[in-house]
Amino acid sequence: MQRPDFDNIKDFEEFSKYYWYREELIKICKTHGLKADGGKIELNKVIEAYFNGDKMKPEVKTVRTKKKSQVTELTLDTGLIECGFTFGNHFRDFFSKQTGVEKFKFNVDMVATAKRVKETGDKAFTLGDLLDIYYGKQTYATYDKSALQWNKFVKDFCADEATLHFENRLKAAAKLWKIVRESDRKKEYSHELLEEFMRE
Repeated sequence: MQRPDFDNIKDFEEFSKYYWYREELIKICKTHGLKADGGKIELNKVIEAYFNGDKMKPEVKTVRTKKKSQVTELTLDTGLIECGFTFGNHFRDFFSKQTGVEKFKFNVDMVATAKRVKETGDKAFTLGDLLDIYYGKQTYATYDKSALQWNKFVKDFCADEATLHFENRLKAAAKLWKIVRESDRKKEYSHELLEEFMRE
């Protein structure tokens, strides 16, 4: 089934059958006067609310002057908001010392969590809590893994030896992905899928 235009979709269940890029979700939200910021998870929630009759309007932003952090020494009890947390070297060094990982990298759930903490203004959330997110001891906000569907599709496409004969495998994968993305099929690559579309 071909993906219909957004305005021809009856409900969120039908909408969810199709793959939408973040840019498309933003455009839909802006076109309908809805809140249009955040990741795919937040945008999907706005669209779900829209189908349920709740129009989540964009917030009027007030200009705030940035307060300089008063925190000089970081501890596990330091509040994320209180210390003006960023993903810069200062905080990377702190987490490197805590974990013993020399070249520490923030994982996607840590990024999603820090973003949510800042959005909600949760002053109780600490650097220790963020460390628990790193170790998987707690969950606060999770990265939208559906954004990785295209990456997995291409990886699986290229892992299939039957695709070796394509001169430009990425271009071939993109053509097949476009068909899958705009249909209500599962957003996954399979050899059977390749065979089906090679016959057409």
